[in-house]
Amino acid sequence: MRVLITGITGFAGSYMAEYILGLNQNIEVYGTKRFTSSLHNVKHLLDKITLIECELRDQNCVDYTVAQVKPDKIFHLAAQTYIPASFAYPLDTLVTNITSTLALMEAVKKNKLDTLLHFCSSSEVYGRVEKNEVPINEYNQMRPQNPYAVSKCTCDLLVQQYYASYKMKVMISRAFGYIGPRAKDVFAYSSFAKQIVEIEKGLREPVIHVGNLKSVRTFLDIRDVVDAYWIMTEKCDFGEVYVIGSDQTMELEELLNKLLSLSTVGKNVRVEVDKNRLRASDVTLQIPDSTKFIQKTGWKPKITIDQSMKDLLDYWRKEIKC
Repeated sequence: MRVLITGITGFAGSYMAEYILGLNQNIEVYGTKRFTSSLHNVKHLLDKITLIECELRDQNCVDYTVAQVKPDKIFHLAAQTYIPASFAYPLDTLVTNITSTLALMEAVKKNKLDTLLHFCSSSEVYGRVEKNEVPINEYNQMRPQNPYAVSKCTCDLLVQQYYASYKMKVMISRAFGYIGPRAKDVFAYSSFAKQIVEIEKGLREPVIHVGNLKSVRTFLDIRDVVDAYWIMTEKCDFGEVYVIGSDQTMELEELLNKLLSLSTVGKNVRVEVDKNRLRASDVTLQIPDSTKFIQKTGWKPKITIDQSMKDLLDYWRKEIKC
């Protein structure tokens, strides 16, 4: 079997590659990257995977890549995912995310391949929900609150259209918040962990800068997420949408306190709100209902939130040098 992972050098992509290689099923793993992509997340995998330089916004480049690899499965994880950047550069976010998704499906269609394409959508498509609308399942209305979410809504619908029009072997996951080592510090939980470790190492004053700590989220370890992604391609139905998330909910403030309790600085720090970290419109009630996916697959998360936070702190302790 041949598997192609877009965005393999990123957070989720690197764990997806690790997971597949760990299956020991004689699977060839290919991944797309840009010429500017850092290989830091996959440096330990370079002798086990095949990296292909491919600009996913270039249809000819994608056509060539897909024709050469002839993948049995594609995990489309590449995207511009940083929400503040989507407000700053909305056109680039829309073009990047929509064009790459469309190019992949067109490449599969043009090459007449029997490829299964898993599109990684996002819980952000649901946007702001009312209390009587949670937990959120596949049938909740999409109300995107930022350009990134709009791009994912568009891709989500495009994938469904390609199934309806061409019976392409596609499926869509709408994953809710996931966490773990290697996450960039532009994301709140990783930023918290990095700042805590910098305080532990005496590299900054005991002050943590935060955004909206009252946002209610669920957090699922990235290693459980990629497990779900693989199982989805093995057991789920083409053309369907599946919500994937944790049943543990907490405010970001609770998550910060949990990180502090696992650190050597405890609560001997000051927390300050940084206006630059607040979003123009924030999604504050992201609570998933994964019943459809769980009933179809029997999947269950294995990694606790405490373990995720401990591993995240340990990651930054290794990354940050005194």
